[in-house]
Amino acid sequence: MTTTLPEQPGLLSSAGDDRLAEPPGFSSAYPGYRSTALLDRLRATEYSYLDAAGHIYLDYTGAGLPARAQISAHAERIGGRCFGNPHSENPASAASTELIERARLAVLAHFNAPPEEYAAIFTPNATGACRLVGEAYPFGPRTRLVLTQDNHNSVNGIREFARSRGAITRYVPFGSPELRVDDDAIRQALARPGPGLLAYPAQSNFSGVQHPLSWIQMAHEHGYDVLLDAAAYVPSNRLDLSVVKPDFVPVSWYKVFGYPTGIGCLIARREALARLRRPWFAGGSVYMASVRAGWHTPAADEARFEDGTVSFLQIPDLESGLSWVNGIGIDLIHQRVMCLTGWLLGRLAALRHGNGAPMARIYGPAGTRGRGGTVAFNLLDPGGHVVDERAVARATAAAGISLRTGCFCNPGAVEGAFQLTEADWRRALRGPVRTMDQYIDLLGLPSSGALRASAGLASTVDDIERFLAFVEMTYRDRVPGTDGLAPRRGC
Repeated sequence: MTTTLPEQPGLLSSAGDDRLAEPPGFSSAYPGYRSTALLDRLRATEYSYLDAAGHIYLDYTGAGLPARAQISAHAERIGGRCFGNPHSENPASAASTELIERARLAVLAHFNAPPEEYAAIFTPNATGACRLVGEAYPFGPRTRLVLTQDNHNSVNGIREFARSRGAITRYVPFGSPELRVDDDAIRQALARPGPGLLAYPAQSNFSGVQHPLSWIQMAHEHGYDVLLDAAAYVPSNRLDLSVVKPDFVPVSWYKVFGYPTGIGCLIARREALARLRRPWFAGGSVYMASVRAGWHTPAADEARFEDGTVSFLQIPDLESGLSWVNGIGIDLIHQRVMCLTGWLLGRLAALRHGNGAPMARIYGPAGTRGRGGTVAFNLLDPGGHVVDERAVARATAAAGISLRTGCFCNPGAVEGAFQLTEADWRRALRGPVRTMDQYIDLLGLPSSGALRASAGLASTVDDIERFLAFVEMTYRDRVPGTDGLAPRRGC
């Protein structure tokens, strides 16, 4: 049985006196925060494991957190009935198939995607969804792949499929210090008519910039399909596929509600799916195959893209996860996240050393306009030098703070943040380098990337204040040492 938010007694009441005192100026700057008081009560109940461990969790762009109700719903379902491999008609198989199809419909309903227009294909994660599109898209010498400089490597990797088939690949660079891409630059890149594919993120996993959804219609008018990477966007933003109509939408569900991991989706327009040509087949994705004749016929509908046995014990958990998030309300989550993000941005920008020098450098928008809840920054010492991100990672981990460090699998955004050019890379690649640290030295970079703090459903203003207090206590008027830091792993 799925346990939804409205069924939890007492959770819809105000947090009242249980809420910690807000910092001076916060309520006047973000009065809408008080309308999200429900999330304080959920923090104290469904996400109480954070405070029990003294944990400051600010890595929601990396992964969401599960509510206790989700885990209970999973245990209740597994313990109450027998489920088996869905590729059969026996009772255990039929039970799994029923719940898988219910989850599929719940995904489409969450995005207001008409089932006759869109299909929900289960994948291991958003990366698997991107690979599925890349390997099957009909690239050729007469097609083009257009990507923004701001893209996760799981989208960047599609260029290898395109190049191997002779397609032209073009990147659209940043057009502002805020790491935004100009509409005119996108329009110019699409000026040569398709067929082709435009791939970009609805929200940057590096800077939090939210790129215009209006590009989708622009691309369609020029004959391009659109892959909209929604992995960083949908945990705290509404995506209505009855209003905007990208052709391919990769999603990782653990980023939305924490559990289950290992389940993603490719939400795709059926018209666009019909153009994909898979380079192989497998059990589950084939209708008939012959060894002697060397012939096969793909399975119909979504099954054509779901190889092998899907994760039939985890996929049904999507229904309870979506029910949980929808019971809270995505707009309420968005309100909470943007209030906290605005406060974090303002407080970071105001941090100063004793000599008046700033303690932080923010990459991307300094305000909340056109951005989401992902904040990339570096800490600076009193002389204005970047504090090694590995030193910060070590110190925050010891203090029970979870945030992300590095390039976050988005090399284009890092290159934009540090103003790296193609000429810089050419010089570096001529050298006899083998390690990430050697590349950084040759490129003259102060760091391999940045720090990333991101708020989410269970975040509170106290999390932000405790993190900022740690930063001031640890780094104000100090030059941190780098002894004993492990080599960088890569980007």
